[in-house]
Amino acid sequence: MKIISYNVNGIRSVINKGFVNWINKNNPDIICLQEIKAYSNQINTSIFDHIGYNHYWHSSKRKGYSGVGILTKEKPINIKYGIDIDIIDKEGRILRIDLKNSKISVISVYIPSGSYIKNRLEFKFFFMDKFFSHIKKINKKIKNLIICGDYNICHNDIDIYNPNEKISGFLPDERIWIDNFIYKLSFIDSFRNYTKSGGHYSWWNYRYNCRNNNKGWRIDYIMVSKFLKKRMKNSYMLSNIKYSDHCPIVLEID
Repeated sequence: MKIISYNVNGIRSVINKGFVNWINKNNPDIICLQEIKAYSNQINTSIFDHIGYNHYWHSSKRKGYSGVGILTKEKPINIKYGIDIDIIDKEGRILRIDLKNSKISVISVYIPSGSYIKNRLEFKFFFMDKFFSHIKKINKKIKNLIICGDYNICHNDIDIYNPNEKISGFLPDERIWIDNFIYKLSFIDSFRNYTKSGGHYSWWNYRYNCRNNNKGWRIDYIMVSKFLKKRMKNSYMLSNIKYSDHCPIVLEID
């Protein structure tokens, strides 16, 4: 079973670049999307029907902003939009599906960037706190949980080409949050489970020729519940796929 997570930085943009043909060729079972930047009625969703996917979208109320989606071959028995906190849910950042046959639940999450605006950094930490509490709560019921997405945080020095603890995305408190997510909530950073070396990034600034020079950040993760560890087979990045300023990350499980 192949699960892909990808911040597409505009679903309509990547569709125009041939994204659907790429999906059809690679044939993943599930694709979690972030930053779709569209309402569902602005997307030609029939193209996903045509290649065999059920599709679900949680868009931001703000036009052309944020939003997440999930494409899945297996039809879910349950779909959960958001976490019932309006200030978070109106930005369309969290979507979960529960799959009976595959015996997993999958979340697509897009954590705010924090940027350089003070109130957005405050919102990022508010979001992180509420999301952490939400996962802690549902962990009691849902053991086989996979959380895919753009976390907008580099965990360790090897995850960022130029470590700077004064910028959002690599602040000490953000990195501690990732520590706690892994160790207190019992999740596995799937990519790091298989690759220990540095120089592997999932996002590159469009400016300064950063991608060609591999000056990037690893801010996209597929976090896997410890209860699924024996089912994990591999996890890797597809850094050669360039539909977006991010690259897809992949999890393979039984």
